[in-house]
Amino acid sequence: MARIEVSVVVPVLDEVQSLGVLYHELTEVLEGLGRPYELIFVDDGSRDGSFEKLEKLHRSDDRVRVFRLRRNFGKAAGLAVGFREARGEVVVTLDADLQDDPAEVPRLLARLEDGYDLVSGWKRERQDPRSKTLPSRLFNWVTSRLTGLRLHDFNSGFKVYRREVVDELRLYGELHRFIPALAAWRGFRVDEVPVHHRPRQFGRSKYGSARFWRGCLDLLTVLFLTRYTRRPLHLFGGLGLLAWSAGFGVNLYLTGLWVAGVRPIGSRPLLAFGVLMMLVGIQFFSVGLLSELVLSYQTRSADDVSIRSRLG
Repeated sequence: MARIEVSVVVPVLDEVQSLGVLYHELTEVLEGLGRPYELIFVDDGSRDGSFEKLEKLHRSDDRVRVFRLRRNFGKAAGLAVGFREARGEVVVTLDADLQDDPAEVPRLLARLEDGYDLVSGWKRERQDPRSKTLPSRLFNWVTSRLTGLRLHDFNSGFKVYRREVVDELRLYGELHRFIPALAAWRGFRVDEVPVHHRPRQFGRSKYGSARFWRGCLDLLTVLFLTRYTRRPLHLFGGLGLLAWSAGFGVNLYLTGLWVAGVRPIGSRPLLAFGVLMMLVGIQFFSVGLLSELVLSYQTRSADDVSIRSRLG
């Protein structure tokens, strides 16, 4: 098998009109690099003839590899398949709608050679309506502050990776939006480069307003995975302490009223609320302790296995 240096992974969903143009632009740029390459297209359940178009490209060029999912599983699933099948030392990802300019690939690769493990394209002058750009800016600002990774465009599909990065990423759901944060958490060096963004020529966007709210929920998942996987008590214990303190404060206030002669307090809804918050706080704290016990057991078991293997 010929050695591959650059693998280009392109998730595809109903982009039959753009595939031919994208193929020619990519091959022109990659031929100019003078490095062995492959093009991996992952059809995520297209129904507009995209797969048939990709079959033709494969028959005409054996550097084109095509994979078809049984149905629409989402972009993260498409990228996961592409990462698994890629054979290159460097992996490039971009969208199939022609808004990402393949001419920017050499700039991203050059930045990668400066010692980074992942370089993301920053669509500084994004050619999309305000209904998409404004929520995206808010989302990127919040994600940057909460994850501690100072990037302008987390959700850009235009990225280059070293081989070891894609080997360690485990994508599911819609976690592809947070790939830079997940990579940085695993110790990889991450940077971004401003890239040319083009207006959409064919078709329409596959994402609606619900994408923003799903992204907020996925952000909570990422924060848990990156901050509290190894210290769950810090999360559940913090929430438990907050809830218990609120309930204790309410009950302390009611106790003060009772001592001052204000009766009855047993029929007040505020008393039930205070007791409930204290119970919820204790439950959160208990969940945190149980999580720590499970984590400690798993870590100890892994250490025992490694010791036995060394002695053997």
